[in-house]
Amino acid sequence: MTRLLIVHHTTSPALQELLEAARSGGSTEDVTGVETITRPALSASAPDVLEADAILLGTPANIGYMSGALKHFFDTIYYPCLEAKPQLPYGLYVHGNNDVAGAVRAVESIAKGLSWRPIRPPVTVTGPITKSALEACWELGALLAAEIGELV
Repeated sequence: MTRLLIVHHTTSPALQELLEAARSGGSTEDVTGVETITRPALSASAPDVLEADAILLGTPANIGYMSGALKHFFDTIYYPCLEAKPQLPYGLYVHGNNDVAGAVRAVESIAKGLSWRPIRPPVTVTGPITKSALEACWELGALLAAEIGELV
């Protein structure tokens, strides 16, 4: 069985909605053979990443940057996973009140340094959560699951 790891920093009801949508997509019945594991960014570790076949990252945009918790996650896994997980498929969703560009740029920069492979452009959401934002997060989870699982 392959493993989809969701690493998130969920600090608000809006981010909880996005997380639930992404997790639901990652567990879609249209794909088999995928185990979805969810870890808060502050407790996710290098062994979690080393056991993953794909990773989905979720963060708020805090003062123009990713959350400190997600940065901590990257700090702890970077060197242990650098050579062990090249081309790891990944996805990203970011929520902010007005601007998420800095958070996206920071995550993409680190992921590029790790040689991870984005499976689609990030899902970026500003302001209130909409139905289309939830659908985009669901699709992001489902795309990652389809990347590593088997379509039914």
